[in-house]
Amino acid sequence: MTIEQMRASREANPFRAFTINLADGRSLRVPHRDYLSMSPSGRTVIVYQPDEVFSIVDLLLVTELTIDAPAAQATSETTTQPTA
Repeated sequence: MTIEQMRASREANPFRAFTINLADGRSLRVPHRDYLSMSPSGRTVIVYQPDEVFSIVDLLLVTELTIDAPAAQATSETTTQPTA
């Protein structure tokens, strides 16, 4: 895993949630970019959970990022009928 790949996933627009998979088998979900903080060098990341629990992770322990599929966009077709 490279620092650039982690930054690109965090800064993607539109953001897509992703999971950080670690060498020890754990996985950490990142549902929104605000749940991930990176040190200035990018080597260490902090991943927050909704209940304020957080994990500090050395980027060298990350084996893979699993990026969620894009959210399905609701398509609504609005047609106007001429009134009589």
